[in-house]
Amino acid sequence: MFLGEYSHTLDAKGRLTIPARFRSELESGLIITRGYEPCLVIYPRDEWAALAARVAQLPLTNPMTRAYSRLLFGGAHEASLDKMGRVLIPIFLREHAGIKEEAIVVGVNTYIEVWSPERWQETFARDSRNLDAILAEVAKMGV
Repeated sequence: MFLGEYSHTLDAKGRLTIPARFRSELESGLIITRGYEPCLVIYPRDEWAALAARVAQLPLTNPMTRAYSRLLFGGAHEASLDKMGRVLIPIFLREHAGIKEEAIVVGVNTYIEVWSPERWQETFARDSRNLDAILAEVAKMGV
C-alpha cells in the first residue's frame, strides 16, 4: 500500500528517487504513464497487469475504449529501480506533467502519483475546496 506525500529532486539525467517505504512493492518492476490529471502514475507491475487485463475485456468496437487504451498504453514506459532506488522518467512524461527539477510523490493506495509542485498545490487546493462534493459522490459509490 502506498501512503503519504514526499518532495524529491530529480537529478540531471531525469531520475527520481522513490521514497524508501515504496521500493519493496516496486522491486519486480514498474510502469510509468500519464495520469488522468496533469501528473504521472507509477504502477507496480502486478497492478499494471490487472489494469491491462480489465482494459483488454472492453469492446474494441467502442471508440472510447480505443481512445482510453491509446492514452493509457501509448504513454506507458516500463522501468525498474536502480540500486539507489531511482527511476528514470522519460522526457516526454516529464513534459506532460510539467516536472522539471522538483517532484511531489504521492502514495494513492495501489499506485503512486508524481506531480510538479505547482500542479500538486493547485490540485490539492481545488480538491480541498470541493471536499463536500467529493465526499457526497464517494458516499454514492458505497464508501
